[in-house]
Amino acid sequence: MNGASTSLTEQFSHLKDPRVDRTKRHKLTDVIAIAICAVICGANGWTDVELFGKSKRDWLEAFLELPNGIPSHDTFGRVFAMLDAEEFERCFMNWVSAVSELAEGEVVAIDGKTLRRSWDRGVGKSALHLVSAWASANRLVLGQQKVEGHSNEITAIPELLRSLDVSGCVVTIDAMGCQKKVAQAIVEQEADYALALKGNQRELHEDVKDTFEQWDGSAGDFYEKVEKSHGRETRRCWSVTDRECIEYLDDKGEWQGLSGVVMVESERVIEGVASSRRRYYISSLSADAKTLLEASRSHWGIENSMHWVLDMGFREDESRARKGNSAENLSILRRMAMNLLRWDKSVKVGIEAKRKRAGWDEKYLLKILTQ
Repeated sequence: MNGASTSLTEQFSHLKDPRVDRTKRHKLTDVIAIAICAVICGANGWTDVELFGKSKRDWLEAFLELPNGIPSHDTFGRVFAMLDAEEFERCFMNWVSAVSELAEGEVVAIDGKTLRRSWDRGVGKSALHLVSAWASANRLVLGQQKVEGHSNEITAIPELLRSLDVSGCVVTIDAMGCQKKVAQAIVEQEADYALALKGNQRELHEDVKDTFEQWDGSAGDFYEKVEKSHGRETRRCWSVTDRECIEYLDDKGEWQGLSGVVMVESERVIEGVASSRRRYYISSLSADAKTLLEASRSHWGIENSMHWVLDMGFREDESRARKGNSAENLSILRRMAMNLLRWDKSVKVGIEAKRKRAGWDEKYLLKILTQ
C-alpha cells in the first residue's frame, strides 16, 4: 500500500475548517493528524488523544507545525463535534479508493452496527447506527453511511453503494437489505449480488424454499465442503439457475438482474452433538455453487473481522463520544486506524497488540503511517 500516508494527507487537506478564525489556534491538519496517530496507538477518546500528543510532542514536531503546541482534549472534542461528518467520510472513502484496488469477483459485505453508548438522553439523541462496506479479501473498510436506526438501512444501503466503486464485485447483504431498490443499486454499480432471504420477504422466501423441495437437480449445481476446527462442519450449497423457475419467482421482473436462487446448509458436530441450519438467497450470479458458497461464507467476515475487532480492539461500544458529529467522526478515525494496521504484515499479532506496539515503538508507528 505504497503512498498511504501521502494520499491520506492530501485527502484531508481539503476539509473545510468549521471554526471561526479567532479560534483557530491549531491547524486543522495538525488536529486530524494527531488524532489519527493517537487512535492507531491505542487512544479511545479525546483525553487519550491529548495525552498521546503531549507524550509524543517531540516526535510529532518533526512532521507537524504545531504553532501553539498540542491541543487540549476539549479542543479535539470540539473540532470533531463540529467537523462535517459527511465530508470527513468522503475524504476517508477517497483515501481508501486511492490506496487500494478490489479484485474482480471480490466479496463486498454490507452490514449495520450500532454504537451502543453514543446516545444522549438529555438532548433526545438516539444511538448512532452505521452501515459499513467491508472488502472480504482485502480485509479493509471501504466506507460507511450513517442511519437513524435499523429500519432505515433500506435507504442507507443504496446511498452507500452509490459512493463506492464496487464494479465487478459480489455484494452480500443480510435479510434486512434484501430489497428491490438495493438490488437495483447494486446492478447499476455494475456489481453482482447475493442477498439473504428471511421473513421480510416472506412470500419470496417461501417460494424459494418450495423451489428446492421440488428441484430435480437440473439447471443448477451442488458443492460440498467439510472443515474441521472445534468440531466438524459440513457446508453444502445448491444453486438453481433455471430460467423458467426464475421467471416464475419474479414474474413481474421486479428484481433487477435476478439470475438464480441459492440454498446453503451448514451442519456442525461438536462433541457428538449435531446441529444444522439452512439459509436461502437470491443472486444475480449464474455462477457455480462453489463460488456462491464462498460468497455466503465471506459475508460473515464483516462480523468477525470488522465489528468484533472494533468492539474488542478499539472498545467502540464503550465510547461515550456524543456531542455533535464526534461519535461519527471518531468512528471514521477507528476505521482508518484499522485499515492502516491491517495493511502491516510484518508482525503476526492482533490489532490490539499492534496498537500497543505502535504506541511504544515510534519506528513501527512511522512504518504504519508510510507503508
